[in-house]
Amino acid sequence: MKIGIIGSGNIGGTLTRRLSALGHDVSVANSRGPETLRDLAAETGATPVDVSQAADGAELVVVTIPEKAVPVLPSGLFDRAADGYVVVDTGNYYPQRDGRIGAIEDDGLTESSWVAEQLGRPVIKAFNNIQAQHLLENGVPAGQPGRIALPVAGDDQAAKDKVLQLVEQLGFDAVDAGTLDESWRQQPGTPVYGTDPDIDGLRKGLAAASPERPAELRG
Repeated sequence: MKIGIIGSGNIGGTLTRRLSALGHDVSVANSRGPETLRDLAAETGATPVDVSQAADGAELVVVTIPEKAVPVLPSGLFDRAADGYVVVDTGNYYPQRDGRIGAIEDDGLTESSWVAEQLGRPVIKAFNNIQAQHLLENGVPAGQPGRIALPVAGDDQAAKDKVLQLVEQLGFDAVDAGTLDESWRQQPGTPVYGTDPDIDGLRKGLAAASPERPAELRG
């Protein structure tokens, strides 16, 4: 699959490594320009590109940047993406980093619903609740005891199924976590955030989550 990754930080860099190793055709971009990605490209075989080119021909585009950077992504970013392309949002809202976003804090939008509004297209929320090092190193074959489970939330079932399959390829149990409006269950401050649960633990953690944002995660 042709995959574009926007962001080369902890999660973006890790997904570039893992997805390239699985044989996917990966293009990667960051805000500093493709010349800063030469080492990552040499390591992985991924193609470094400008952000404006990251989605060109892509069947799946991963947006893995701070929330504050989403509104300034180039216009027309997805104009040359493949038919039926899927956008994955891995982001988390941290007001100390991103500034206060009233639509999230006051209006009750989930983080990824806000991202979808900024992008002007639907997104699937995934890969936001696992530490990058664990995403890099802790994938294991299906059926192995204690296999980490990851939640995937979104409104388009076909798009969500594609991401669920990708999670399984990476070595994790994929769990359908409901609609994008329910994706608060995997946001920072919830039981499944950063805890590496197995499939039963993930389902219990999603069910036990509270929609109230912890005080330390409010602007």
